Amino acid sequence: MEEPREESEPLLSRARGGSGRPAGSAGSRGVRVGPGAASRQDLCFDQAAVFIEDAIQYRSINHRMDARSMWLYRLYYSNTCQWMLSLTIFLILLLAFIETPSSLTSTADVRFRSAPWDPPCGLTESVEALCLLVFVADVSVKSYLVGWAQFRKNPWLLAYLAVLVVSFADWIVSLSLLCQEPLRIRRLFRPFFLMQNSSMMKKTLKCIRSSLPEMASVVLLLALHLCVFTMLGMLLFTGEKQDDGQDRERLTYFRNLPEALTSLLVLLTTANNPDVMTPAYSKNRAYAFFFIVFTLIGSLFLMNLLTAIIYNQFRGYLMKSFQTSLFRRRLGARAAYEVLSSMSRRGEAHPRGVGVDPQDFLQVLQRVQLDSHQKPVIMEKVRSYGGDLLSAEEFQKLFNEFDKRVIKERPPRPEYRSPFLRSAQFLFSHRYFDYLGNLIALGNLVSISVFLVFDADVLPGDRDDFVLGILNCVFILYYVLELLLKAFALGLRGYLSYSSNVFDGLLTVVLLNFLHKWDRRAHLQSLAGDPDTCCQVTVDLLFRDILEEPTEEELLERLSCHPHLRLCR
Repeated sequence: MEEPREESEPLLSRARGGSGRPAGSAGSRGVRVGPGAASRQDLCFDQAAVFIEDAIQYRSINHRMDARSMWLYRLYYSNTCQWMLSLTIFLILLLAFIETPSSLTSTADVRFRSAPWDPPCGLTESVEALCLLVFVADVSVKSYLVGWAQFRKNPWLLAYLAVLVVSFADWIVSLSLLCQEPLRIRRLFRPFFLMQNSSMMKKTLKCIRSSLPEMASVVLLLALHLCVFTMLGMLLFTGEKQDDGQDRERLTYFRNLPEALTSLLVLLTTANNPDVMTPAYSKNRAYAFFFIVFTLIGSLFLMNLLTAIIYNQFRGYLMKSFQTSLFRRRLGARAAYEVLSSMSRRGEAHPRGVGVDPQDFLQVLQRVQLDSHQKPVIMEKVRSYGGDLLSAEEFQKLFNEFDKRVIKERPPRPEYRSPFLRSAQFLFSHRYFDYLGNLIALGNLVSISVFLVFDADVLPGDRDDFVLGILNCVFILYYVLELLLKAFALGLRGYLSYSSNVFDGLLTVVLLNFLHKWDRRAHLQSLAGDPDTCCQVTVDLLFRDILEEPTEEELLERLSCHPHLRLCR
């Protein structure tokens, strides 16, 4: 029996590359006895759990896989750490509303607005320093987890480090000058902290960067279009004498080149059409052809062409993003399969070669962070395979269950024996009764608006709100009565399972939300039941039919290039 190696060495390099024997041999898997084998098995389960979590969250698996790094990795992606990071980003962006010069006052009315609060030097700087320290810890953890080689190839991490260096240098300058510096450069970089922490913003910026070459040609045509019509406009509208005020108003839009270019640029966005066109049209109606041709070419052709290019690029990049997400899921699942299959003791007897023991997979699922309603269903699905080893295809199919979500099943309506009660139940559960409630709520809004318009010129002390108060009481009583009638017709749980009316009063909405949270007996349908009743709501599933499944060779080739795993087959 081989001597156990250090825990920090990746499992796949030990199990598949350490002895030179094939992974399916008994010697490469070893016998699970002794503290060394137990520690290797525990490390194997942790690695498989991390790979499964990466697959579920569509994360990259190119990170360190030793025991301490995996503990730090899971801690970093825990809800608590991610919430603290989001709070830090919120705080550093919130400083813009408090720092000098600030426009944050109690009212926006210039007549009553007081001077904004001027925080003392060092107050906002202290909060900013704490935020920057959190970001330093964030980039340090990310850099350590991906490794130095991957860190040098990651432009976002390099930019992250550069922004922090500039921010700290500018922060030191601010304190040295007692917060009297004319410009704070670090304020320009604060949105970067939000972008680097949002995968959606990263994808958007990458899509914009890839769209720039095709957009440049259309933007050049727009610029040429503006220049040509600017020169034509100056020739047409500035060659006459300023005889009256109408000419002076017309000439304000085409007095010189910058003003003429600005006027047509605003007109290109279809804004301020009357202001730009009406003075010239009043002088000579033939001038209307100039603006018509400009609008047809610029707004209806070139701008729509630019919009079509942007849409086409984003659509293509959206599909590429879904394809990347699918590949990450399949790669994470395949990595977990390779780890678990390397420790299976019955690979030789299996007709399809090496597989994953369902019992090992069940132990791994106990360590995976899943929703409370997902874990028991997935475990039940794994138990359905009995004692047979799971093949790679079967293992991948299990990950489709993570995309499914439970749906609410409408509770049955209460049954009444009395014909009168059954008729009342049919009446109050009909959709026309909902329409009546919406109509009453709309009447409430209209009546309040009418009274507010009538009393707009009346001082608050002289206003008589007694009629308005009676109407509000009537409407509130109707809301409560409608709630009771609905609960009678549908049952309490049935009424809570339906969305409330659009125009329901605030009291009813708050009450329903409280009752909905109080009623914890959610009637949920099992994921393991009829597949037709499962609601698959993830966005990538909408395009799963047109996405290309990665081949086994592609997955194994990518795994062989893992910077922290040496996969030998």
